[in-house]
Amino acid sequence: MLKKTITYTNFDGNEVTETHYFHLSKADLIKMEVSRKGGLQAYLEEVVRSQDGKQIIETFEMLIRESYGMRTEDGRFFKNPADANAFMSGEAYSELFMSLVTNADAAAEFVNGIIPSGLEQEAAKIAATVPEEPVEDATGLTKTETPRVLSKQELSVMSAEELQSGLAAGRYKLS
Repeated sequence: MLKKTITYTNFDGNEVTETHYFHLSKADLIKMEVSRKGGLQAYLEEVVRSQDGKQIIETFEMLIRESYGMRTEDGRFFKNPADANAFMSGEAYSELFMSLVTNADAAAEFVNGIIPSGLEQEAAKIAATVPEEPVEDATGLTKTETPRVLSKQELSVMSAEELQSGLAAGRYKLS
């Protein structure tokens, strides 16, 4: 869960500071994964590669809308489309949005912050139970494929399903 304190100037000229919460559950990530051709990770990579301003804006709007919610005093988190719409029609949203589309570090922090915590540990458990599979090299000899060590950036945009299947197949490894 990402707790974001946002300061903005309201329409009366007063400075206002508010705290807002953002989170994507594992279920949210799976839904996003299956709703995009090639999966969410491929979609996000394509958006970054394309440098298409319109697509970047639409992607951040989607991530904000899907992750925005209200945290209760007892630690629960609830998402409601009406709350997301209300947030996105205000100046706090405008401040957040501008920081995300103009600052790559802020954008990466946001994406990493809304991804479920513990995903790395869950992936490590899965990887520990799967033996490396032998593969044939160019000469036809069997060798053990060296798994690619995933960076935090790659983990932040990778779906739980892709991570799980890559770890299970021995293609990925966590540092």
